[in-house]
Amino acid sequence: MTEKKSVRPAEAAALLGVCRDTVYVLMRSGRLRSVKLGRARLIPIAAIDDVLSANEEAAA
Repeated sequence: MTEKKSVRPAEAAALLGVCRDTVYVLMRSGRLRSVKLGRARLIPIAAIDDVLSANEEAAA
């Protein structure tokens, strides 16, 4: 089985430990990259890692 390269907003919320609305706020602010494929909004796993890394650096 191949590893997922992107997730939907609800899955991203679970990975980040926030609600889905927060994911949409992060996307609108440009802090969380996403792509639109057809009607689906997808968030690359790398973008989630970037958000977590940025928050770790800000907290340090």
